[in-house]
Amino acid sequence: STVKGSSKPSIAGVFGLWLILFTTQGMSSTLSELHELGSLQLRTSLSKVSNVVPGQQIKLTLEIATDRSFGGGTRIEVPEVAGLVILQTESFASNSSEVREGISWVIQRWNLDVYAQREGTFSIPSISARVKVSEEGGALIEGSVSGPALVFSATRPESLRRAQAWVAAPSFSATQTFDSDLENLVVGDAIERKILFTAEDVMAMMLPTFKEPKLNGFTRYSEPPKLKNSSNRGTTIASRELTLTYIIEAPGEYQLPAQEYFWWDTRSNEVELVSIPAVSINVGAGNPTGNTTGNPGGDKNTNYRQIVFWILAASLVLICIIGTAKKLSIASGLARAKKHWNLLHEQWRRIRKPALPQALNPGSSSEG
Repeated sequence: STVKGSSKPSIAGVFGLWLILFTTQGMSSTLSELHELGSLQLRTSLSKVSNVVPGQQIKLTLEIATDRSFGGGTRIEVPEVAGLVILQTESFASNSSEVREGISWVIQRWNLDVYAQREGTFSIPSISARVKVSEEGGALIEGSVSGPALVFSATRPESLRRAQAWVAAPSFSATQTFDSDLENLVVGDAIERKILFTAEDVMAMMLPTFKEPKLNGFTRYSEPPKLKNSSNRGTTIASRELTLTYIIEAPGEYQLPAQEYFWWDTRSNEVELVSIPAVSINVGAGNPTGNTTGNPGGDKNTNYRQIVFWILAASLVLICIIGTAKKLSIASGLARAKKHWNLLHEQWRRIRKPALPQALNPGSSSEG
C-alpha cells in the first residue's frame, strides 16, 4: 500500500513558520518600525499661524502617543530658526490616555513658546523627540521620532508703524513707587524710585527698558534690573523691576518726565498706550534742622542725613576728647612716678652716707 500523507512537517512549512515569527518579533525592534506600524505617533501644531504680531507668543504643541507605554523621560530637541525665539519653559509633559478604535493609547503633550522677532514668514523644521517605549515583554526601545515642519507668518499692524518697540500680550502694566514723601525735600536728600513692568505670555527679557534724560540738579544711580519669569496654571507671568536713586544737589522745582509705552492687546487686537505719569518735585534750600518752612522748632520732616552727620561728628569729637584725656592722664602719672623715684633715690643715698668721717683727727701723726 502507498502512504498518502505524513505527520512530519515539511521543510517549507517549518521555514515559513520561522519566517513569520521572526518578522513578527522584528517588526517592533526600533522606534522607526513602531512609527511605521502606527503604534507610535508624533503630531505638531501651532496655536496661531496668521495675524501674529512680532513679539506675540504662540504655542507649538507636540503630541507623542503610543499604544504601548512610555519607559522613561522624553527629551525635545528644540531647533534654532533665524528671527525666532523658541523656548521650552515646561519641565514636564501633560500626560493623558484615550481609547482609539478599541485600543488604549498613552499621550504626552509638550508645549513650546515661540516668539517672532520681526515681520516675515517662518518655517520651523521637523522637531525630533527622543523617547523610550516599553514593549509587552518588558523590553525597552529608545530612539528619536520626528514630526512635520510648521509654517506661520508675522505681520506688523498699521497702528504700530510709528512705534519703535511694543509689548504684545493679553495684559501689560507699568507702575512707579517712591520710598518717601516728595514734599519738604532739601539739598542732600535721597529719593528711591522703583519702576515695575509686568505682562502675561511674554518673557521678562522682552519687557521695555527705562530711559530717562539727564536731570540737572540731581545725581542718579541705577541698580541692575531684576528680571523674573513665573508660570501660573499655564500662563507665563513676567516682571522687570528697576530701582533708581536720586541725590538732590540744588534747590528748585523739578519734574521727572512721563514715559509712554506701546502695548498691543492680543485679546482685542488693538494698540494702547501705557504711561508712567510725570512727577513734580519741589526742593528747598533747607537749614540745619532740615525744616524748610522757617519754623525754628523743626517738624517731622527733619533731614535724616543731617541728623546722622551731626551724630557722627559729635561722636568723633567725644572720641578725641577721651583720647586726649587719656594721654594727659598717662603723662601726669609718669611725672608723678618720676618724682617719687627721685625722692626714694635721694633717701637711699643719704642712708648709705656714714655719720662720721672715715679717719678720726685728720692731719694727726696717727693717720695711716
